[in-house]
Amino acid sequence: MSDTTKIAKKLNFFERYLSLWVILCMGAGVALGKLAPGFMKTLGQLEFGTGSQVNVPIAILIWLMIYPMMLKIDFGSLVGVTKRPKGLLVTLFVNWLVKPFSMAFFAWLFIQTLFARWIDPETARNYTAGLIILAAAPCTAMVFVWSYLTDGDPAYTLVQVAVNDLIMLFAFAPIVMFLCGVANVIVPSKVLITSVVVFIVIPLAAGYLTRTVLLKSHGREWFEQKFLPRFHPVTVLALLATLVLIFAFQAENLTTRWFAVLLLAVPILVQVYFNSSLAYFLMRWFKVPHNVASPGALIGASNFFELAVAVAITLFGPASPAALACVVGVLVEVPVMLSVCRICNSSRAWYQRAVPAA
Repeated sequence: MSDTTKIAKKLNFFERYLSLWVILCMGAGVALGKLAPGFMKTLGQLEFGTGSQVNVPIAILIWLMIYPMMLKIDFGSLVGVTKRPKGLLVTLFVNWLVKPFSMAFFAWLFIQTLFARWIDPETARNYTAGLIILAAAPCTAMVFVWSYLTDGDPAYTLVQVAVNDLIMLFAFAPIVMFLCGVANVIVPSKVLITSVVVFIVIPLAAGYLTRTVLLKSHGREWFEQKFLPRFHPVTVLALLATLVLIFAFQAENLTTRWFAVLLLAVPILVQVYFNSSLAYFLMRWFKVPHNVASPGALIGASNFFELAVAVAITLFGPASPAALACVVGVLVEVPVMLSVCRICNSSRAWYQRAVPAA
């Protein structure tokens, strides 16, 4: 049986038409934001501590997306990652030596050069700063969803994300300072620490405890064949609900500043496809297994938008062009990353012709 046939058989109704559901969720989110702005404002103000910028409803939905992924991790296999480091090295190369600098170039090319007739120079510089801030923070939470949708190796994905988080603690601010030319970049440490705890530590601990207890009490066969399948639709449904909330929170920006949103979407789209393709081809060149390459390509392209939005607001203000640029990153990322997931899945047979089976 071919790999493509296996993938097709595993897709349920929701996953098969995921692009359609994404479009519907976008429309539903904008409609909800316009029809019930007071309610959405109340939801948007629910944070894990004042100033954390970590929204409670979105965090809960992200838990529902990540928790099933964490359940699949055999924590004993984490040690094995050190024996095959090529995938991790490619991920780190793209995330830290390519992605922020490529975004700075694409922002200059499109926002300050090709679109200069529609954007005044000062606003263009602010948009560029926001895009750089967006690209300088590698994605944390949503990576586990992309890994799930591409049948990624959950243990390896966890290591890739954990190492990125450690590097981000000391590399994010200097990169932003250098590329933006901002002398006093203040990275809100509370946002960074809270986000890592909420989106990584909590679901990781819950998954570990659940897996350990149930394997001991019910055995591996029951756990893998009875318990895990119950969570199969949860990730997709939580993803769609998250999409509705994100678009509802940003309905006003979408409908009142739509032309700026369209212009900002262009460099974001280009950098996502550029960085994901670069990571994917490098993985194939170095003969990294597909279940490591796909999450690696997606990690290389996606962004830690919670942190980016918070930093942009701290530096430039909530109504600034820089903050809007980061918000557009939020709006663009989910549907675009779903398309990258589809490309990784559909190219699996091509990829594996160059990579020996593990």
